[in-house]
Amino acid sequence: MKIAEPTVERLVLYYRLLLQLHNEERRVVSSQEIGEMLGLKASQVRKDLSYFGEIGKRGVGYHVDRLYQHISNILSPNRVWKIALVGVGRLGEALLGHKALRSDKFKLEALFDNDPSKIGQVICGIPCYDSEEMTEIICRKGIEVVILTVPAGAAQISADRAVAAGTVKGILTFATTAISVPEDVLVYRVDISIELEKLLFFLKGAVV
Repeated sequence: MKIAEPTVERLVLYYRLLLQLHNEERRVVSSQEIGEMLGLKASQVRKDLSYFGEIGKRGVGYHVDRLYQHISNILSPNRVWKIALVGVGRLGEALLGHKALRSDKFKLEALFDNDPSKIGQVICGIPCYDSEEMTEIICRKGIEVVILTVPAGAAQISADRAVAAGTVKGILTFATTAISVPEDVLVYRVDISIELEKLLFFLKGAVV
């Protein structure tokens, strides 16, 4: 099933909200309440959730724990993904401290950098290796997802080393340049400047 990117983004929002509601021991939530908490229309919420086969009861709503598990299974299989982060500079360190990298869906197994002061250290509980050892260590650890937070000039060689391990299935890159990988490796690029330009474009129409 081909899923549009905006739909996937909303699923992630539903997932986070349902986790919060679960922690608050909330049992039931309606599409109207979900929409109000996320700034979405209730009709959009119902459409998204019914699209994946989860239908709430009219007048009752959605069972929080059941819907949370349902969306969790949609977003990724019931398994733990092994992840590596390449580039422990300011952005890399910021990501290491972010709760987004703490999940029961994935485990950060290794860090890579070319800074001698970082190589061989344990940073935020994760061992940091020399970038030149990336292929060997990614292969040995069976790492499937790599996050690149390296300068643009180092992005392609980092991607090449990661892909050469033969275990990598996806790369999330924050580099400002495009990278080339085999067709069976999925690349998702996070470009803050593009997102900012998109925001300014839409703001232009809102400013009187």
